[in-house]
Amino acid sequence: MKVVIDGHSGCCNGVRKAISAAEDYLDAHGKLYSLGAIVHNDAEIHRLEAKGLRTIGYSDFPALKGSAVLIRAHGEPPSTYRLAEQSGVKLIDCTCPVVLALQKKIAAEYHKLAGEGGQVVIFGKSGHAEVNGLVGQTEGHAVVVENMADLERCLASGAVDPSRPLALFSQTTKDPEEFSALAVRLRQEAPALEVFDTICRNVSSRHSALREFAAACSVIVFVCGRESSNGKVLFELCRCVNPRSYKIECADGLPSGIFRPDDVVGVCGATSTTRWQLEDVAAAISRL
Repeated sequence: MKVVIDGHSGCCNGVRKAISAAEDYLDAHGKLYSLGAIVHNDAEIHRLEAKGLRTIGYSDFPALKGSAVLIRAHGEPPSTYRLAEQSGVKLIDCTCPVVLALQKKIAAEYHKLAGEGGQVVIFGKSGHAEVNGLVGQTEGHAVVVENMADLERCLASGAVDPSRPLALFSQTTKDPEEFSALAVRLRQEAPALEVFDTICRNVSSRHSALREFAAACSVIVFVCGRESSNGKVLFELCRCVNPRSYKIECADGLPSGIFRPDDVVGVCGATSTTRWQLEDVAAAISRL
């Protein structure tokens, strides 16, 4: 049996920089607060908690005057920065540069469309931290659609009104093909639709690379946290290409009896999966 780790898997640049910033601060000060989970990955969170990281929510701000709070790579809406200032909290802003650029684009387009009676539509997961930050750039007025069926419902109900000027954006980690299909469908109703392809290129390139990797292996072990939105998308991609695909959170979750002596086992993961986790799982498989 041969075990191969996907060279394109592992934390994206934004998440990696946030983790590195947290580690540097913890090494110097011993305690740091993170507004929400720094990464959708329980194993990595537990590792950072052992170094002094504590996850908090908005309601904790008033009690943290003078403390440092990390803004994770997903970013935050403008209201969070106002709350931090009111609470006397120091922010360590680790918003991914790609997400930050997207926030600025959406804010600019929203203010432009507001004068024209237009709408901003965002393809993303409702309630996701990044999407909450994006919606916040529109003062809460953007319409979020999660998939094609959701778009059809919004068109039917009038929540998305094609008679108005429309601008379509995407959460940075969504499937490029699904975004393209949504754009085509919406443009059928609104020919003047402005489409902004705001999917992270580092993330979108993983889709094609992962398809090739999954097809080249006889079995896939996909490592990611249960809350990872990106992980769910990428795992389904693997499973469509290779039916012998299994999703686990850590080496302890490896199913028994799934490997054959002549298997080429591919180990891969989400943009929130650390390299050390991929290596840990690969080593565990090699010991079987």
